[in-house]
Amino acid sequence: MNESERDGWSEEDLEAEFPRGDGTADSDAVVYCPHCGEANEIALDPGSGGDQQYVEDCQVCCQPWQIRVRYGRDGSAVVEVLATDS
Repeated sequence: MNESERDGWSEEDLEAEFPRGDGTADSDAVVYCPHCGEANEIALDPGSGGDQQYVEDCQVCCQPWQIRVRYGRDGSAVVEVLATDS
């Protein structure tokens, strides 16, 4: 029994819920901080769903961002980074 089956998900369930096209989904992206403008490489998690939203801090100026990730059926990710007020 693999790990996903122990969690109640079969591989088929995961693929139906989170399609990854040909099995290769984007797992990283380069984004620009809306505060300082510096480039940051961030890790993406295709297994967390097709639409994601979370907060991450800039690796340069440490200011927080709101990150939105949307995966297409082909596994490509569109990443949007917005400044937060906190």
